[in-house]
Order: sequence, then structure tokens, then C-alpha cells
Amino acid sequence: MELFDQLLLLVISLIANLFSAVAGGGAGLLQLPALLFLGLPFGVALATHKVASVFLGLGATARHLKSSTFDWHFVSFILLMGLPGVVLGASIILQIDDRVAQGLLGLLTLGLGLYSWFKPELGQLSAPVNRDLRGYLVGGLVLFVIGALNGSLTSGTGLFVTIWLVRWFGLDYKAAVAYTMVLVGIFWNGTGAITLGILGDIEWSWLPALIVGSLLGGYLGAHLAIVKGNRLIKRSFEVITILVGISLMAKALA
Repeated sequence: MELFDQLLLLVISLIANLFSAVAGGGAGLLQLPALLFLGLPFGVALATHKVASVFLGLGATARHLKSSTFDWHFVSFILLMGLPGVVLGASIILQIDDRVAQGLLGLLTLGLGLYSWFKPELGQLSAPVNRDLRGYLVGGLVLFVIGALNGSLTSGTGLFVTIWLVRWFGLDYKAAVAYTMVLVGIFWNGTGAITLGILGDIEWSWLPALIVGSLLGGYLGAHLAIVKGNRLIKRSFEVITILVGISLMAKALA
């Protein structure tokens, strides 16, 4: 890549990952289309973006570990339920036409944003619920499905985890985003990147700018979310989900 393209990628990656770290997902809204616009095929762009997204998780984690308290049994549960779905989704995405899936995912994502918008108190206070056997079974099944979406369609699936942790398990937005950035950002995206790298190709020469932007954006976004709290995170989540939903539907119809 030419120096100008690397600088452009760095700026796009920084902005995309900063907002993603605040909202709990959505970096693919800007970053993946940028890779496609600059000439990468979809499968290569998706795998390259997945690798870069791991560094979003690392940057955000570096900040969240300073001030967030994690339930490590809950951490293990999210990983156990989500990672098999990620592998499944990443294994099949390179074989199918994803336009219909993107359109449906976009519609659902838009609906999540509007749902949160019209629920002013959603996720403002932590009130743990559904921590019995039935709650974990239903919650785990949905996390598996979201994991499959995460492995196959990169735009916005971290947002699904964030809203599910808020709506089903009763976390506030601040805690939900912390879990999403650490677990989805590092482990889910890392698993997806490895699977896509084995089955497809990664454009390694594009990664330096993406990695720097992801690390800085992740750290700065996590810091902003921690300092400003649930109200800003909720509003950011709603704006990002609505934009991601519209973007996915537009791509599906193009």
C-alpha cells in the first residue's frame, strides 16, 4: 500500500474503533467498507478486519481491566457458548452469498437500536436476572447464534452481545460493553480471524495501520465510556446500531 492509503486506513480505523469501544460494537460499519473500497475482495477484507478487531479488544481491555470487575464464571460461560458459533459461522461464510443474511441482520440491528431508544431506562442500572438453569440455557443458545453471526458477518454483532447482556442478564450498559470488548473483541474475533485465515487469506501488508488505529481507538473509546457512564454508552449504542442496520440493508439491496 502507498503511504497515503496507510494513513487513510489509520484514521478510519481510529474513528471506527473509538466509537465501537464506546457503544459495544460496530467497528465494521466504517472499517470493513473501507477495506472493500480500497480493493480487497470480501473474504480477504473480512479476515483482515477480524485480525485488526482483536487489537480493538486488546486496547479496550487495557483500559477496562483498570476499573471494571469481571465475574470470571460468567466470562467462561460467554466464551463456552459463543466460540463454537464463531467457528461455525466463519467456516460457512466463504461458501455462501451473504446478501440476504446481511439484509435480515441489518433489519434486526436497526430494530435493536430503536428498541433501546424507546426504553429510556434500559441498561442504566445493574439488576442481574435469569441466572438460573433456564436463564443460562436460553441465554447460552442466543450467544451461540450471535457467535455464528460474529464469525460470518462482521458488522455489528458485538452490539448484539451488548444488548443481550443488558436485556436478558440485567447488566448495565457500562458492564455489558466491558464484557463485549474483552470477550468478543479478543476471543471471539481472534477465533474468527484464525478460522478465516486458515480457510482464506489475510492481507498482512494492510494490518500495521489497522492495528495502530484499533489499539488507540479501543483504549480511548473504553476510557470515554468509563468516564462518561451509562447514558453516553446507551445513546452511542443506539446511534451505532441504527447506522449499522441501515448500512447492512443498503449493502444487501445494492
